[in-house]
Amino acid sequence: MEVNDLITFATVARHASITRAARELHTVQSNVTNRVKSLEEEVGLPLFERHSRGVALTSAGMRLLPYAARAVALLQEAAKA
Repeated sequence: MEVNDLITFATVARHASITRAARELHTVQSNVTNRVKSLEEEVGLPLFERHSRGVALTSAGMRLLPYAARAVALLQEAAKA
């Protein structure tokens, strides 16, 4: 798993929106969508349900989110050390 994919996944989950996640990550929506799709392909399951007003985590996404959050937090901690 790529760290940037996990960061993107966690950001999309927090905002429940690819558009808002792209804004926070200073990138375009297509990059966010591609990172999420890449992670979904690697996991082999959909992580989000897409709908007209944004996205919602699937059960697989809910299971992955705590691990992604911990990985991102550990990387930030390591960078500070």
